[in-house]
Order: sequence, then structure tokens, then C-alpha cells
Amino acid sequence: MTAYAIAHLQEAAPHPEIAEYIERITATFAPYGGRFLVHATQHEVKEGSWPGHVVVISFPNLAEARAWWDSPAYQEIAPLRSRHIDGDIILVDGVRDTYDPAGTARTMREAMRTP
Repeated sequence: MTAYAIAHLQEAAPHPEIAEYIERITATFAPYGGRFLVHATQHEVKEGSWPGHVVVISFPNLAEARAWWDSPAYQEIAPLRSRHIDGDIILVDGVRDTYDPAGTARTMREAMRTP
């Protein structure tokens, strides 16, 4: 099942280390089947507040996403970003092609009926 690394990164002043990080990141996730789905694009806020930027990288599965995050190659460059940009980053499984949210709603309704 496809998994994703999703980052919500705050605005930051341009810095040579950030440029280096961007130049090097693809080489760190490519061996794990990773690819950018969202990067350096504008977003439109429909509810709430979402300052900063969104980055989404897809991986074949959660094990590959974790292996990338924990890899020496990524850990070597991560400080180039984290020293200059605050943000939140998660790894998350996607849903199967057959996913039906109605099943989630049924489970929720059943849980609400149980005292």
C-alpha cells in the first residue's frame, strides 16, 4: 500500500543550506522508491490556517518511507533543513484502492451505540 511523507513547513528566509538540502534530497529517497507528489507549489487554504509550504513524497509502502527517513543519507542532510525551517513531518499509510469511507462511518456508529 502506498505511503506518504507529508511535511508542513513554515516560511523561512533563503539560505545556502536549504538550497543544498533541496539539491540533495531526491538522491536520498530515490533508492526507496520515493518521488515528489507536491513540492514548491502554491496551496489554497479553504478552512483554518495553513501558513508555509506543503511537501508530499510517495513511497511504495510505509517500510520504505521509514527506511528512507532513517537512512544515513537522509539523516546526513536533514539538519540542512531543520536548522532553518520549522515544520511538522509525518509518515502515513495511504488507503487501498477498494477503501470505502462508509465502512469507517459504520464502525463509528457501532462504537457510539456501545455503552
